[in-house]
Amino acid sequence: MLAAHASPDSARLVRCAVYCRKSIAPGPEQNFNTLDAQREAALAYIASQHAEGWQVLPHIYNDGGFSGSHMERPALRKLMSDIESSRVDCVVVYKVDRLSRSLLDFARIMGVFEKHGVSFVAVTQQFNTSVPVGRLTLNILLSFAQFEREIISERTRDKKAASRQKGKWIGGYVPLGYDLAAQGGRLVVNAREAQQVREIFGLFEETRSMEATLEEVKRREWKRKSWITAKGAVCGGGPFSAGTLLRLLRSALYVGLVDYQGKRYRGEQPAIVDGRQWRRVQKLLSQEVPKGRGVGNQQGALLQGVLYCASCARPMGHALNSLKGKLYRYYTCRHGCRNRVSAVRLETSVLEQLASAAQTHTVFRNLVRRCAEQSIVSPALLARLHRWIERVTYTSTTGEVSIQLRTKGAKRDAVG
Repeated sequence: MLAAHASPDSARLVRCAVYCRKSIAPGPEQNFNTLDAQREAALAYIASQHAEGWQVLPHIYNDGGFSGSHMERPALRKLMSDIESSRVDCVVVYKVDRLSRSLLDFARIMGVFEKHGVSFVAVTQQFNTSVPVGRLTLNILLSFAQFEREIISERTRDKKAASRQKGKWIGGYVPLGYDLAAQGGRLVVNAREAQQVREIFGLFEETRSMEATLEEVKRREWKRKSWITAKGAVCGGGPFSAGTLLRLLRSALYVGLVDYQGKRYRGEQPAIVDGRQWRRVQKLLSQEVPKGRGVGNQQGALLQGVLYCASCARPMGHALNSLKGKLYRYYTCRHGCRNRVSAVRLETSVLEQLASAAQTHTVFRNLVRRCAEQSIVSPALLARLHRWIERVTYTSTTGEVSIQLRTKGAKRDAVG
């Protein structure tokens, strides 16, 4: 049972842990911040209970820069661990919402407190949780804390939406070709980078190939945008990948627009790419990407564009992961079910089934054999294979792979 105060008749030592939290991390320039103020108030309260045997524990449980909407906080995890190890008798906070702003999380925390006989005190909100009225008061206070958090989140989203609709820059990674204005809040053109962006658009329009464009960008040793954080750390500036190059070519920022929730608005930033050229590039991208060539298929993903998840009937994408210098390929469903399977294992299974189905057709049989012999299947060979395959469906629960072939695959392959 929880109580706000230790019993006056108890002579035992009450070990008090002071927990403090603020949503924004204190800056290095602050000699005395909100966390210090919270702890000072809690220490004063504990000192007032010295006659009851209350003593503060030396460990400082401070979470600076962590929201109260979740429990993933290092100091809170340490506090809960010490409670479960019977090192704490009482937890003291400045206000209830410093411990949590979520009713569900607070109930979980209180369950742990009660299990280990730990009392709970909020310095500025006196109540006794050993009686029904006290528990009701606690729940009312916490309900308002959660309501306040949700209102703040809603206002923040509304402000961002309004800013986006007016074309304002609301933060995030600054794109190549722009810098953040000295006073903040808007983008200004970086002349050297802007010229580089225009040349990248020109390269893609000339080559009409993501692979060729990426190869030329790497040959020229062009890098992604780099920036320096408030703490002086250098971030970004790495080489382009197929994904980052595609994002650059698709970005509407370069024609003076901003994207927000599927709609485009006129932005405050100046355009650095001609609108007609940008539209031509978008048309070329839409023609290239669905065929599995270039972006997202640098490793010759055999099933890119034809593989579907049986659980949600949505397309599965090809992805790469590096572990200890070794590259691993896999297919993943990026929707609700999040199914994932080894690309090598799945492709081997598909090729085996195709080889069995192609026994009666020489052209198809030779095509499957050539795909099986190549470690990285060429874009031309992939295009031919996909003329035969309508759809491949993967069932994660059973590992079953089903293949639906095109009825006119032979004719299309012969024509191609």
